[in-house]
Amino acid sequence: MSELTPPVSSEDHRAGPEDAPVTLVEFGDFECPHCGRAYPIVRQIQKVLGPNLRFVFRHFPLRQVHPHAERAAEAAEAAGAQGEFWGMHDLLFANQAALEDADLLAYASALGLDVDQFTSELESGRHAERVGRDFRSGVRSGVNGTPTFFINGVRHDAPWDLPTLSAAVRLAAETASPRAGAR
Repeated sequence: MSELTPPVSSEDHRAGPEDAPVTLVEFGDFECPHCGRAYPIVRQIQKVLGPNLRFVFRHFPLRQVHPHAERAAEAAEAAGAQGEFWGMHDLLFANQAALEDADLLAYASALGLDVDQFTSELESGRHAERVGRDFRSGVRSGVNGTPTFFINGVRHDAPWDLPTLSAAVRLAAETASPRAGAR
């Protein structure tokens, strides 16, 4: 059983209450078709569990198979620098077949970002270290493909279809102590 290394911190992109009894972490790749299929599953789980779930996304771009994944991850971080990580996250998963630079700029514009700042950060590689840090945490946590999920710090090795992942998250919510989400 693999554990999340390092644990969730304030540096992570988090959606949901900090004190939620369940923290679901996804190591994902914006170009990965499996992650694209997992995206609506996670959204459904978020909707059903509401305040009982904190969702965290960490980048795990599989560069050898997905040539646009790393740039897309950096685009999400550049959007995050302007408060729109989750908006870009959603657009990238909704448009997995369109991840060229022109597409990324169009998404930045659609989100109302300062496109000059976004472009500058993307061109300079300003967020490459952050993406690399997430990737290295995945390697240390035993991630070898995407998507890989952790529930309250423990890798979810069962399938990630809606019934299976949802049941695992619900079980964690039922058995968690009130502070378990702080893991």
